[in-house]
Amino acid sequence: MHTSPSEIRAHFAQAMSELYRSEVPLYGDLVELVRHINQQVLKQDPTLNQQAEQAGTLQRLSAERHGAIRLGKAEELSTMRRLFSVMGMYPVGYYDLTGAGLPVHSTAFRPVDLAELNANPFRIFTSLLRLELIEDRALREQAESLLNTRSIFTPGVKELIEAHQAQGGLNAQQAEDFIHEALQTFRWHPQATVDQQTYQHFLASHRLIADIVCFRGPHINHLTPRTLDIDQVQQQMPSQGMQPKAIIEGPPQRSQPILLRQTSFKALDEAVDFFDRSGRRRTGTHTARFGEIEQRGMALTPKGRKLYDSLLQKVRDTIPDPAKDVEAYHHLLKQTFLAFPDDLMQLHQQGLAYFRYQPGQEKATSYNADLDRFVENKTIALMPITYEDFLPVSAAGIFHSNLDERETQSIDRSPNQQLLEQQLGCPVISEFELYFQIQRDSLLATLELITENEAYKLEILQQLDERYSA
Repeated sequence: MHTSPSEIRAHFAQAMSELYRSEVPLYGDLVELVRHINQQVLKQDPTLNQQAEQAGTLQRLSAERHGAIRLGKAEELSTMRRLFSVMGMYPVGYYDLTGAGLPVHSTAFRPVDLAELNANPFRIFTSLLRLELIEDRALREQAESLLNTRSIFTPGVKELIEAHQAQGGLNAQQAEDFIHEALQTFRWHPQATVDQQTYQHFLASHRLIADIVCFRGPHINHLTPRTLDIDQVQQQMPSQGMQPKAIIEGPPQRSQPILLRQTSFKALDEAVDFFDRSGRRRTGTHTARFGEIEQRGMALTPKGRKLYDSLLQKVRDTIPDPAKDVEAYHHLLKQTFLAFPDDLMQLHQQGLAYFRYQPGQEKATSYNADLDRFVENKTIALMPITYEDFLPVSAAGIFHSNLDERETQSIDRSPNQQLLEQQLGCPVISEFELYFQIQRDSLLATLELITENEAYKLEILQQLDERYSA
């Protein structure tokens, strides 16, 4: 009998959390802080508790994590795709970080089905180094040579990936072995694969390149718990010995949260052993891993994302470095985002966010089929769909909060989704299509319950399609 992907994913996420807690003790303190604040919020707000329970997200809250890794070559990304597929995680979305001066592009491996997300929404934001963006030819060739000599996967995990494909799944013992073997890829290795001079050479080009090229594997560089009140977490972090970054990335605090808000504490300076050509050991430090927290809101449509991006860009154009004037930045952010509706009905009517539908408190009457009127009359209830993905701008902000910005190189924005898909060995899934399908499926299921009028159903579905394809 095969072990389900969601069970393997849940056990792997737990094992990853225990591993990271042992490697980064502050992570354990962060998890406890988030857990305490979440309990307080749910106790103080019974409505929120009830909504989370109805949406099926309450039981997943304490276990919810996302991580991030950085890979060096296409073969690593392709094998990683196969590894994550064992856990029911697939590449969703394309993220170009060159505009932020980062020589990588990324995707997010995560579950795609709503039931799978609610079972365990573990996600890994996975970046791949773009060697072609390293301008120094000698450095680029040296990086490529180093990456070609390493193997980040154990023979055991490769065998189990093959067994999964051949058998259509893993049995209980194989699943346990898979988790153990897969975890080795994400461990921190305090020994560099280069001497200190070579490391400094890569570091001078870009800290991110040094982090990817100079080590045995893609150590997990953060593991992020989800909070219900990120502002409280930000305020309480210093008392727990964590120095948060100056601002919370993403939109301002709102009645109806949208997308994703993130904060983090500074990366750790960790001891690293370097070995010169004579075999002598020298001790240095490396800075990469940090603590991050997120608060998730509702998923936005392409129209909503366009409005969000334009408003955030307007703020950033006015205050390019928010850390220099935090109060002014927060004030401007809040004022600028008044242009983004903060009411569920408006968000729905304007097609700015995605929703799940369910039967409301009132029965359908004989008025003409009209989706908005069904919602207004409480025949159909709205439930925002949680945003399950990442923000390129926010991700870049988190990177920059933990890297010396003076060391980031100037890179022309150069998105290349086709290249990433070639490196993956498959297309990336559109997050917008996933959200819309959840929305449409829920509307169809709701209409089946509230009316037998087939003309009503077709007309209302057409209204939804027209609004959300605009």
